[in-house]
Amino acid sequence: MNKPTNHKALLILISFLLILQSCSQKAEEHNSSEEKAQEEEIYLFTTFKEPKNEGLYLAFSFDGYHWEDLGGVFLPAEVGQSKIMRDPSVTKGPDGTYHMVWTTDWKGGNGFGYARTKDFINWSPQQFIPAMEFEPSVVNVWAPEIYYDDEDDQFIVIWASTIPHRFERGEEEEDNNHRMYYLTTKDFKEFSETKLFIDPGFSIIDAVIVKRAPQDYVLVLKDNTRPMRNLKVAFGKSPIGPYENISEPYTSFLTEGPTVVNKDGEWIIYYDSYGDKSYSAVVTSDFREFVNIGEKLSFPEGHKHGTITTISKEILENLKEISKNKSNANDTE
Repeated sequence: MNKPTNHKALLILISFLLILQSCSQKAEEHNSSEEKAQEEEIYLFTTFKEPKNEGLYLAFSFDGYHWEDLGGVFLPAEVGQSKIMRDPSVTKGPDGTYHMVWTTDWKGGNGFGYARTKDFINWSPQQFIPAMEFEPSVVNVWAPEIYYDDEDDQFIVIWASTIPHRFERGEEEEDNNHRMYYLTTKDFKEFSETKLFIDPGFSIIDAVIVKRAPQDYVLVLKDNTRPMRNLKVAFGKSPIGPYENISEPYTSFLTEGPTVVNKDGEWIIYYDSYGDKSYSAVVTSDFREFVNIGEKLSFPEGHKHGTITTISKEILENLKEISKNKSNANDTE
């Protein structure tokens, strides 16, 4: 008479164990995804130091506010007439490869540098991309900024160049009246024709493309006119513009080199406050109202502006090991 009851109890026990196992698997998956997300949220800042002919410097942060120097040069400057590495800009492609562009010449160059890496230790051969070679009177190619356009699966590189007597100017000299140009590529082997990116009617450098949503883009830029030399924003429906409704400045005189991170539903715009030789930042939720958070930021002395990307814990540990080995080697010399 007890057999049916025992059978029913056994079924209940099996069901309970199956539910428990399922919950355990879901918890493990959740923890695994959280751990993976945390690993991917280690911030890496690609920077340079004066006199800018040494190469790539790196700093890292777990919270986006407190940055630590990784020490030493992780990629020496090898291309361009002057062989400098200034304004290193990095973006991560869809396959996890990091692509970097940089300024190779302060004056006289007609292109920018390019290299790629998976770990910031092993790099592809450096390329010099002569993006402005068709303009024989071009003065410079400054601060190239690389952006991955996920809508069209391509990379967009924008930069500032001066072509004397090409555009109207204010107080600027003819060799310091910049406009932004761009090209696109899918593989850094074949490139589109270089085109004018934006002419806002004033000298402009250090522009950064930010995607908020499909057909909703912000251009963070420096108004480089002599009276201004500070940061503004403009708005567009495409990563290549047109960008309109340029804002009033939201940083002080002598600020440049912005880079932007989306964190906790807000946007942090880091920038080089070179007038007072410090690094600072503002936070915004809508790119219309900005709150200065410079007092919350700590940044290694001597590092200059670049861009911020994210890396895994494994990459960070390997970079730390490389840095430690360099330090030990210097101590024994």
